[in-house]
Amino acid sequence: QVQLVESGGGLVQPGGSLRLSCAASVPSGIIFRLYAMYWYRQAPGKQRDLVATITSGGSTNYADSVKGRFTISRDNAKKTVYLQMNSLKAEDTAVYYCYAFGVWGQGTPVTVSS
Repeated sequence: QVQLVESGGGLVQPGGSLRLSCAASVPSGIIFRLYAMYWYRQAPGKQRDLVATITSGGSTNYADSVKGRFTISRDNAKKTVYLQMNSLKAEDTAVYYCYAFGVWGQGTPVTVSS
């Protein structure tokens, strides 16, 4: 079955950077490079919001709150999608989730604090 495993979260100071990874395990019938990948985040007590999207063709889209600071990318050979987060703010604190193939990863927490 499909599995998504996020990693790379942690504690970072405001203005700092983190790179999140989402590694996909997919059956042979699923061609990873043909699917769009998504990053979401959910702060405590808040809804889960879409942060970034990357299509099979490499087109990207970002939430206004992260535009210019975050970059989504993918490595199809590694079946992995990344979220490079720069100039982090306290309001970026959340659990970050990868979504693709109709499934969610477990999430990786990001805390931005002094």
